[in-house]
Amino acid sequence: MPQLLIEFFSEEIPARMAARAEADLERLLMDKLTAAGLLPEGVKAFSTPRRLSAVVEGLAARTPDVRDERKGPRVGAPDKAVEGFLKGAGLASLEQAKVQKDPKGDFYVALIEKPGRATPDLVAEIIPAIVRSFPWPKSMRSADADLYWVRPLQRIVCCFDGEPVAFELPGVAVGNITSGHRFHAPKPFTVRRLDDYETALKKAFVVLRRDERKDMIAADARTACQAQGLELVEDPGLLDEVAGLVEWPVVLIGEMDPDFLSLPGEVIRLTMRTHQKYFAVRDPATGRLAPRFVTVANIKAKDGGAAIVAGNRRVLSARMNDARFFWDKDGQTPLSTDERREKLKQIVFHQKLGSVWDKVVRVKALAAELAPAVGADPALVARAADLMKMDLVTETVGEFPELQGQIGRQLAEGAEHASVAAAIEDHYRPLGPSDRVPTDPVAVTLALADKLDTLAGFWAIDEKPTGSSDAFGLRRSALGVVRISLDNQVRLPLGDATKDKFATWSIRSPRGAIRLALKGHLAARSEAETAINSANGDLLTFIADRLKVQLRDQGKRHDLVDAVFALGDDDLVRIVARVEALAAFLKAEDGANLLAGHKRATNILAAEDKKGQGVGADWTFNANALKEPAEIALAKALDHAEAAVKAAVDKEDFAAAMTALSALRAPVDGFFDAVLVNADDHLLRRNRLMLLSRMREVCRQVADFAKIEG
Repeated sequence: MPQLLIEFFSEEIPARMAARAEADLERLLMDKLTAAGLLPEGVKAFSTPRRLSAVVEGLAARTPDVRDERKGPRVGAPDKAVEGFLKGAGLASLEQAKVQKDPKGDFYVALIEKPGRATPDLVAEIIPAIVRSFPWPKSMRSADADLYWVRPLQRIVCCFDGEPVAFELPGVAVGNITSGHRFHAPKPFTVRRLDDYETALKKAFVVLRRDERKDMIAADARTACQAQGLELVEDPGLLDEVAGLVEWPVVLIGEMDPDFLSLPGEVIRLTMRTHQKYFAVRDPATGRLAPRFVTVANIKAKDGGAAIVAGNRRVLSARMNDARFFWDKDGQTPLSTDERREKLKQIVFHQKLGSVWDKVVRVKALAAELAPAVGADPALVARAADLMKMDLVTETVGEFPELQGQIGRQLAEGAEHASVAAAIEDHYRPLGPSDRVPTDPVAVTLALADKLDTLAGFWAIDEKPTGSSDAFGLRRSALGVVRISLDNQVRLPLGDATKDKFATWSIRSPRGAIRLALKGHLAARSEAETAINSANGDLLTFIADRLKVQLRDQGKRHDLVDAVFALGDDDLVRIVARVEALAAFLKAEDGANLLAGHKRATNILAAEDKKGQGVGADWTFNANALKEPAEIALAKALDHAEAAVKAAVDKEDFAAAMTALSALRAPVDGFFDAVLVNADDHLLRRNRLMLLSRMREVCRQVADFAKIEG
């Protein structure tokens, strides 16, 4: 079928906008073509620094004819109703309508015939509309017309079935002419379809596909490093950005002054990456950075790139000198000083939550309470808390905010305990779902305290995430609490299982980590107890939801997660152990059959409850009244299973608990096969209902089976 080829040619598109622009163009083309009655088989967009292109496959030459009957008002209806019908149907008078009978009477019916349209005519309307509505994050207005684009739009290629599509946009040339590389092949040439378009561009020193440019850069950079016995420091984010800056990537490797290697590696890499878009190079023999850098040019220079490399070296030296100035200045002052503390007091963490130093004070108090549960040295935790935000007021972090924590660790190494230095960096982690989790007990304690304080603070001021909005990264903080707890097997119940009242509740208890954090924000309020109680459960639910998401992402069944959460457990490690044991149990035949028996029992009990004849709180079980061997066997099995399951759960041996439950499978099957629950004998019926209720409660020691699907 015919193909639609489009290219928007402009001045350089910012690399950070290119990937999103490709997705937006694909979406707009698909939506508008479909709305026009065309059904594309596929849309694929491409981008280079100077062009945003797309190909649409499988378009018909024209839209189909449409024949539609529109039912109108009843014959004899008021004039206003008739006028509205005629206007909506596009008829001049009732003579153009017909009368149609149905069981309710005679009605006017308009026969609307809409002929199909040629696809080029529709495309000529759609492309200008896309240009005028394209969602660039930032755009420029044309000097000659009321036309906006990310950078001045020079021309548009639009070809359908190999032929140019004509339309007009002020100040923009439209046709089938494009050009190649700005310097290597600036002469215009004509194109018709994607194949010849892409081939012609490559001959004109333009690689159309972003992934192909990325592969070229990565391969050439590795080869250049290997030729000198070095290895490239991989940086996927930088690779993606650089691929958006060049149409014809030419990889060059240059030298830098070895004296700069005295700077922390993070500073060197960030200086190269942020300011110059260079890749760092490592010496595989030592594992340390080498005095080299890799840059990617957009031109194949006649001198092999020597002048480009020399110029880049001069610029990099200037940047490195700036970084060395900041680093040397920071190194002259200990990390912990009164001056830095006072500066932290001037930095607002949040208008309603005080300064950064206020946060440090809260986190320090909370971390002291969490340390015993984590197994961390309280003195080291306190010292790390004092230092954890100090590097925010250093000159180096002021220049490179991305290095918060890392610079603090560098400045603390040698002067502080190794665990303290590590905690200064790692208390921010994990920064995302793929980031590593801290493992040192001091860092774990501080990371948990910092994240719990952030969550509690924003809950205290009612600044919770809503829908897709999460301006303060609270979902990331909650997921961090989950991952840190699970990866380190931290037995830190988050909820408030204690029955103590607020005024007498022991803050030294290892239970109720969320309440501990909330108290740091709300204890001064007159209604503190009410406010803490309200926020406690809500925040626990929020963290539990993050755990559910993580478990589902790992392939755990959502219904099993819900079944375990229904028990009200607040220990994340224990919750996961229950879910895993329950999943293994239900995969076995005994588990699946017991689940079916549980559902049957639940349905019977629910039906009796609905009739007002369910198990009452004042009912007593009379084992001597049982008659059938099957019900006697079930009663004995429940006695044994109840004790065995409780003992296993108390020891957190959930596999053993499931084994104990599996012993109920045969007695439950036998009971339902041989026993009539709703017997005429009132006492017998009561005993049998109580057996089913008891079976449900025995299962509930492990999970709420009623929430399990299947």
